[in-house]
Amino acid sequence: MRDFLEALHEDAAKDPEQRARELSKRELPKRFYKEAQHVAVEDGYAIHLDGRQVKTPGKSTLLLPNEALGAAVAAEWSAQEKEINPATMPLTRLANTAQDAVTVRFEEVADDITSFAGNDALCYRADDPESLVEIQRRLWDPVVDWAGELLGGRFVLIEGIMHKPQPENVMQAYRACIADESAFRLAALHTITSLTGSAILALALKEGKLEADAVWTAAHVEEDFNIERWGEDAEAAQIRAYKRTEFDAAVLILKEG
Repeated sequence: MRDFLEALHEDAAKDPEQRARELSKRELPKRFYKEAQHVAVEDGYAIHLDGRQVKTPGKSTLLLPNEALGAAVAAEWSAQEKEINPATMPLTRLANTAQDAVTVRFEEVADDITSFAGNDALCYRADDPESLVEIQRRLWDPVVDWAGELLGGRFVLIEGIMHKPQPENVMQAYRACIADESAFRLAALHTITSLTGSAILALALKEGKLEADAVWTAAHVEEDFNIERWGEDAEAAQIRAYKRTEFDAAVLILKEG
């Protein structure tokens, strides 16, 4: 079991597209337990597989901060059938990462999220066609304006791909806004930021400005625009569906964590 959980932990640090391809090729381990349960312990909820506590790759007992997340992680293990498929266990991987990695690298992770805000996808705008420009304005402008007001400044919008720095006071305010999050919630914010390319959208979700579906739609404006014009191939659809499961797991942690 230890080697398998280590593999889950290593997967969490990879790009979701790379991870999906690797998991599809991996020989899956057999299910070795009959029952998965979440059990209340002193510092949270542990996951028991036939009474044995699940350990993180760092060899500490995997602990979920509340019953809702404990039940959700136990459900991932219960849902495994003859084989254990890591692709269907995003909460387990994210919980491992939060506990083993984010707790000891909190500042680095928070800085990385803030760096996304300095190069945020929502600030880079198409200059044509006009129909795409208008969709970006309609979906992105309100959340960018809201974030600027929240952080006490304005984000710089850029047409094209040439980088322009964002105001330093806005970046400092963003960093302060996530400084007091738990390791679990910070890990979720990092996942959402990475999947959407937008720390602004992650902030909007954290603060309750946007619901999960609205964030997902805003993050895929250009992709959906191109799909409408040219169609979507099967592999791209599979990768997108996989990324949505990763996104939903992170959203659940933000909601319940």
